[in-house]
Amino acid sequence: MAKRCFCGVGARYRECCGRLHGGEAAAETAEELMRSRFSAFAMEDEAYLLRTWHPATRPERVGFEDGMRWTRLEIVRAEAGGPDDDKGLVEFRARYLIGAEPGELHEISRFMRHDGEWVYVRGKVT
Repeated sequence: MAKRCFCGVGARYRECCGRLHGGEAAAETAEELMRSRFSAFAMEDEAYLLRTWHPATRPERVGFEDGMRWTRLEIVRAEAGGPDDDKGLVEFRARYLIGAEPGELHEISRFMRHDGEWVYVRGKVT
């Protein structure tokens, strides 16, 4: 049985975020990029995360926390960020476990097009 994608859409990873991670496709919306970045965090795919981060705000490295496992993504709202937009906002809740301890990250993220593709600019943790 094929592995389901981490992003929560319900599709198989290969047909969902896997095609973006592998460079076969680019995100068509800010929400799709957000979902693919969540999957990349779940898989600790630093190269994809850095590649989809705006150069003006991109860190040198992505810090992954030892023992942290991302478990679920909930999109709270998306504003703009569609195929015809240049900017977008996605509010989400990402749930995780560190060992047996659950946690949640609630963030409002800003995205924009850079060189024609969606990139993450910055987020505000609430």
